[in-house]
Amino acid sequence: MSITREQVLECLKSIKDPSGSDLVEAGLVRALNVDLDAVRFVMEVASPEPYLQAKAEAEEKLKALGATSVSIVMTAHSKPSAPPDLKAGSKAEPTGPEKIPGVDRIIAIASGKGGVGKSTVAANLACALAAEGRRVGMLDADVYGPSQPRMLGVSGRPQSPDGKLILPLRNFGVTMMSIGLMTNEDQAVVWRGPMLMGALQQMMMQVQWGALDVLIVDLPPGTGDVQMTLAQKAHLDGAVIVSTPQDVALLDARKGIDMFNQMGTPILGMIENMSTHICSECGHEEHVFGHGGVVSEAAKLGVPLLAEIPLHLDIRLAADGGAPIVVSKPDSAQAQGFRTVAKALIEAGKA
Repeated sequence: MSITREQVLECLKSIKDPSGSDLVEAGLVRALNVDLDAVRFVMEVASPEPYLQAKAEAEEKLKALGATSVSIVMTAHSKPSAPPDLKAGSKAEPTGPEKIPGVDRIIAIASGKGGVGKSTVAANLACALAAEGRRVGMLDADVYGPSQPRMLGVSGRPQSPDGKLILPLRNFGVTMMSIGLMTNEDQAVVWRGPMLMGALQQMMMQVQWGALDVLIVDLPPGTGDVQMTLAQKAHLDGAVIVSTPQDVALLDARKGIDMFNQMGTPILGMIENMSTHICSECGHEEHVFGHGGVVSEAAKLGVPLLAEIPLHLDIRLAADGGAPIVVSKPDSAQAQGFRTVAKALIEAGKA
């Protein structure tokens, strides 16, 4: 018989935190998920060190209760920072970026707005790089909308044998970590900024990535906490900007580019996604979202246009099916754009 959520909560009520309150009463247990005999939750704490004993005790008691898998992620509040300088022309200064152990290069895949196919591009690019013989990792940093587990066909729960390092999962030659592996597919992640940033840092620095040539980071849309935390805490080698050709998407893409410029992160190039659509019945070509917007924007910024990816049903079906088009139909015309980007990045020494 599987353990219940109520049994887990009662068990956690028997564990005291350093102040003498139990973990549930103190409000430290967040995003609790009980799936058959697997238990996962987040401990939101001010600083991890004083709570390590409580974490270890929770793992021990939950396993004694019958849990076959226990995953406890500890997130620490960020230290208060000075108010941002809002003067015109001011630049945000990176504070202490560092290398992720074992990772040679980090490339962020970003977009100014959602719905432009950024995650699809990231998944296909990671698989294309792996097909070229690179050792590739994927960090799904889109915490509120993690889609890489579905796109890369990864299921299961990451383990942490020593309670310190998290073991990532792997498929299609890509080593992957996502908060989506810690929650149910339809479960919302309701976190404040400090929890978000703590989880991101843990996924960067406390995952056993192994030796990687390149780590692809699938960022959420916009210019928020995740983008700033990544640029400030990790040594980013560059960013690839994904946009559709339409003016509205380009407006937001420019803001994303400006943010990376302020953070001192080089723009490796732009990808025009959903560039054109070819009717499967009559062969008529139609530019659903306009044409040439990203091409002209890349030329204006002086950065490479890495590819023009078509709007095609096979690309969408492959992503939804858990095997990106680069894997499911590697020789197709739809896969060639992603493979071209991978080769260009390798030849430029960026991947």
